[in-house]
Amino acid sequence: MSGPVPRVHRYGPGPDRFLELTLPQGAGPAPVVVVLHGGFWRPAYGIELARPLAADLAGTGFAAVAVEYRRVGAGGGWPGTLEDVAAAVDSLADLPDATRLDLTDVTVVGHSAGGHLAAWLAGRHRLPPGAPGGAPRVRMTAAVLQAGVLDLSAADEQDLGDGAVRAFLGGAPRDVPERYAAADPVRLLPTGTSVLCVHGAADDDVPVQQSQRYAAAALAVGDRVELRVVPGDHMTLIDPASGAWATTRDWLAHGRAGAPYA
Repeated sequence: MSGPVPRVHRYGPGPDRFLELTLPQGAGPAPVVVVLHGGFWRPAYGIELARPLAADLAGTGFAAVAVEYRRVGAGGGWPGTLEDVAAAVDSLADLPDATRLDLTDVTVVGHSAGGHLAAWLAGRHRLPPGAPGGAPRVRMTAAVLQAGVLDLSAADEQDLGDGAVRAFLGGAPRDVPERYAAADPVRLLPTGTSVLCVHGAADDDVPVQQSQRYAAAALAVGDRVELRVVPGDHMTLIDPASGAWATTRDWLAHGRAGAPYA
């Protein structure tokens, strides 16, 4: 038996500015989970990575929103990618199905570069006036960061993704410091949201130190953050049949609203 059919909504012009909303059964309003795919902000990877997670979440009572966005070389990078994910989230308030969405309970789940974007969305209300993606209409109340690239300066120094951060922001920290200041999640703390950082112990693409540093920095300024290092590699985290994904699902069900996670 097939599940609910996603509804496609375009939040801007062009082929890559759209989201897919999958509603759960019932009249709602349902809590919302936004799902952001990774791929080091490059166009070789797209929304197909987010769809299995969105379908799984819709089956457990969430309104699931898989987001596509422009990536480096396709109008994305700085500032297009950030502007896109911000616009996608803000557009939820204007959807025909908005009455079925509980926009006071919005969690963002992001993997790898999508984890960066998820953490950035959680903290973008701290951006100065005029910054790309600032002044959000819809704010995150929780975030799950799956092997996220969460410290961009450190990621650039480590050359993660063969220069992915420099391609994304258009230079090194010394070249475009203002872009790093506006795009780096670790510089937007505290977010005031509940956060789960989950990372595969055998991840060879994004080192676990990225999650460890972010979690430590967030805790130091009073945010509620939990770190779980789980068996598996980089891609295990987005396999709906994996124990790593079960960790995320359990936290979404029991931990995101402030209850102790166990």
